[in-house]
Amino acid sequence: MRATGSFAKAFFALAVVAIGHIPAMGQSADVPAAAQEPLSETIEKPAPYDEKLARLSEILGAVHYLRNLCNKDGEREWRDAMQTLIDAETASEPQRRARMVAAYNRGYRSFASVYTTCTASAVAAESFYRNEGATLAVEIAARYGN
Repeated sequence: MRATGSFAKAFFALAVVAIGHIPAMGQSADVPAAAQEPLSETIEKPAPYDEKLARLSEILGAVHYLRNLCNKDGEREWRDAMQTLIDAETASEPQRRARMVAAYNRGYRSFASVYTTCTASAVAAESFYRNEGATLAVEIAARYGN
């Protein structure tokens, strides 16, 4: 199983960020190019929490976009949390890394295609996704963390 101490720490950090105040992530929509390594041809065995991890990645991207749109404080915390999670979870698995990055970017872009200004529904969506992300991060860490 991939759940390591650093993995649990990354999820704990995400849960703390999600439960506490949640400043927006960086200015760029995408996770840094360093996280986007080429896919290898090795077959990777999926972890039992991969679907939840993909959903969490997508939520992080959505919240990043919505918080930037509505001018919330702090620009890098969500993006840095996502990078920490990617580094902890996919150090030697480029295909898993690519899936997490794609999920994050999908979450970001899906809201970018709908919201161009901060509206009441954008604020409500951000709050809903932030709560879902916090719950998911705590569940994954509690069940699979060390």
